[in-house]
Amino acid sequence: QVQLVESGGGLVQPGGSLRLSCAASQSIFSIYAMGWYRQAPGKQRELVAAITSSGSTNYADSVKGRFTISRDNAKNTVYLQMNSLKPEDTAVYYCHDLHNYSDFRSTVPLFRSWGQGTQVTVSS
Repeated sequence: QVQLVESGGGLVQPGGSLRLSCAASQSIFSIYAMGWYRQAPGKQRELVAAITSSGSTNYADSVKGRFTISRDNAKNTVYLQMNSLKPEDTAVYYCHDLHNYSDFRSTVPLFRSWGQGTQVTVSS
């Protein structure tokens, strides 16, 4: 099973930007898709964005036009560029490998294992 390590989080003011990285322990070239998720305190973990191996994307409505997911297969890394950040984007962000279309489209992930995530705090 691929191991994933998230990084790039931090404290940013509203309107600011951050770029998150998800580094995989092995090639992601043949993985169907990769996804970013987030969990805010007291809330359910939810899909933020996902990208297939062919470059198709799926975004949560709340981040469309502000966030961009991308993948660099040569570096085994998936990125999440977050612009125009809002306080409601505050959460721990996680990435996960996806192996079918259902997981790619699902807004509520049901995976049992997760990495440590990276904290994003948007506050003035």
